[in-house]
Amino acid sequence: MALDELLSWLSPGSPDVELARRLDFDRLPQHVAVIMDGNGRWAGLRHLPRVEGHRAGTRAVREVIETSARLGLKYITLYAFSVENWKRPAAEVATLMALLKRYLRSELETLLTNNIRFEVIGRTQELSPDVQHELHVAMERTNRNTGTVLTIALNYGGRAEIVDAVRAALTQGLRPDDLDEATFSRLLYTNGRPDPDLLIRTSGEMRVSNFLLWQIAYSEIYVTDTFWPDFRRTHMFEALLDYQRRERRYGGIAAVPGPPVAAGR
Repeated sequence: MALDELLSWLSPGSPDVELARRLDFDRLPQHVAVIMDGNGRWAGLRHLPRVEGHRAGTRAVREVIETSARLGLKYITLYAFSVENWKRPAAEVATLMALLKRYLRSELETLLTNNIRFEVIGRTQELSPDVQHELHVAMERTNRNTGTVLTIALNYGGRAEIVDAVRAALTQGLRPDDLDEATFSRLLYTNGRPDPDLLIRTSGEMRVSNFLLWQIAYSEIYVTDTFWPDFRRTHMFEALLDYQRRERRYGGIAAVPGPPVAAGR
């Protein structure tokens, strides 16, 4: 998207306009991944049940996805539910799954209007049939879209993904000498996608929480104290501007076009 088109979409006089003018559209990341954290603490500060934080977080999801599409980002990946999240109270898990289904139904037309393709990674076969059905419908309806690819990591864990990749290698009969970084990358859930250029984490926590452990080897990491329900377009623009100030060296001494492991992906 050209700057003029983006500015026409923003509210005149808003802080977002000034931030957008500072963006270098030739140096936007191709793939942004987000650890959406802080819903529970956001609710706790307001003396609300944790589920209210999750409900509020869906507004941030909507704004980040639409902003990504408007910017022309090719990939946005959101960490929605980890394999460890099953340890949470059953009522909270049920609410999260209900919110996911509601989001998919209510936002499907928005995804289609913005030419967004919806995908999911994780052990989705372990989800309930009704959730799997909603995911399948959203992927099927958007699979011809050619714009931003929105990937939701659901029942996902970075270690579980690596274990599943090793199992796939053994099932395929690959020998140790057959495996290199490019081959192994093709066995991961993210096969066909570039590694994230930028990883955003909200709520100020300084950890990666078992998210895309293989893929973020060369990602730039941006941490904000903002809780996810409060994360808005302004925060995303700030993260992108911070990213554009980084010099990506991939272990070398000068900026190069891309990470070495991306060559075979």
